[in-house]
Amino acid sequence: MPTAVKTLKIRVKDKHAPLLLQMARQVNFVWNFINALSSRSIRERGQWLSAYDIHPYTKGAAKELGLHSHTLQCVAQEYVTRRRQFKRTRLNWRKSI
Repeated sequence: MPTAVKTLKIRVKDKHAPLLLQMARQVNFVWNFINALSSRSIRERGQWLSAYDIHPYTKGAAKELGLHSHTLQCVAQEYVTRRRQFKRTRLNWRKSI
C-alpha cells in the first residue's frame, strides 16, 4: 500500500511560536549529534549504525531536551532512512533560526 504525504499550511498563533522554535532547535541538535556519531562510527570502526544502534546513545537525552523519547527515536529512524536514500556517510547539518 503506497504512502502519501500531504503538507498542510496552517497559521500558528504567535504565542506558540517560541515553543515551536525551541523544539525545532532541540530536534536539530539531536539530528546533528546523530550525524556526528554516525560519521565517527563509520570512520573509526567502518560500521554503519542502524536506528536500533543509535537508541542507546540518545537514551536519557529526552529528559534533558524536553522532548518525548519517541521523538528522538523518530529522528534517528529518519536520519538512517535519509542516509541510506542518499548513500552518504554524513548528511548536511540542520540549522536553526
